[in-house]
Amino acid sequence: MAEPGTGEQSSPHETSPHQTSPTGSETHAAEHATPDTVEAVVRGQLAKALGGRRGMLEAAVPTLLFTATWLLLHELRLALTVSIAAAVLLLLVRLVQRSTIQYVANALVGIGIGWLFVHLAASRGGDEEAQALAYFLPGLIYNGLYAVGLGLSAVLRWPLVGFMVGSVTGEPTAWRDDPQVVSLCSRLTWLLAVPCVVRVVIQVPIWLAATAGAIEASTAIGILGVLKVVLGWPLQLAALASMVWVLGRNSTPVQPRQA
Repeated sequence: MAEPGTGEQSSPHETSPHQTSPTGSETHAAEHATPDTVEAVVRGQLAKALGGRRGMLEAAVPTLLFTATWLLLHELRLALTVSIAAAVLLLLVRLVQRSTIQYVANALVGIGIGWLFVHLAASRGGDEEAQALAYFLPGLIYNGLYAVGLGLSAVLRWPLVGFMVGSVTGEPTAWRDDPQVVSLCSRLTWLLAVPCVVRVVIQVPIWLAATAGAIEASTAIGILGVLKVVLGWPLQLAALASMVWVLGRNSTPVQPRQA
């Protein structure tokens, strides 16, 4: 039909009075349709996990403030207080904006675990330098365990990335029926493990050297603080870029298990 006052005729592709438009539920279903390739599924899941520039900033700020405060004032409690205050402020901003608190919450959990290790070091008679070094120990343990877990999952042909596919298709283990999917997910899992391995290989020798007195603790703390940020999101982004490149070269169909 022509629009009133325009005299323009409707095109063959426009909806006629006898055609029905998509309902709201149909539109919603189309927007949330399950991707038809493994690559699309993994890209979507990785995008959610990354959190964008804001998520990266929220993860980095507390560590940067802790390191800077310690290096400038050598006051451990003040450094912890400043990092916690920054994370709480970021959390309040998120709450006011009614946006996801996932990334700020992750930072707060990390600070809390770090504080626990500081407390344990203090209870064993460690000085402030030993306590400050203890703050970085949970991150090293986490990355070591994560690297081992990812590597084992790939070696055993139960790659962690495969469960991303299963979470979207609704069939947690159906992806294992397709050797192509298992192979692709294994490669992606190895790529996901690389940042953890690099962090452990670079940071653990520094931490051990400072603990043994081979290098000054204050120097090690400064280096570890910088490395925690530099080897954090930037390294993760590099790994994810490699994964996206691998994903862009393939088109592996998602094949849920048939009933």
